[in-house]
Amino acid sequence: MLKFIKGNLENIDGVAIYPIISLLIFFIFFVVLFWWVFTAKKEHITEVSNIPLELDKNQKELTL
Repeated sequence: MLKFIKGNLENIDGVAIYPIISLLIFFIFFVVLFWWVFTAKKEHITEVSNIPLELDKNQKELTL
């Protein structure tokens, strides 16, 4: 099966650019994500991390 796919891809002009573009998109996404994680405010992280606990507390209040 791989020979069938590889044979077809060899006939397409400029197909070598697609893996490079994919790698760049992947790398840029994770660099931006890494930058966001380290520059995020501590208060925001704490607030967002407490959302599941608040939702669970609200669910228990509604069922009582």
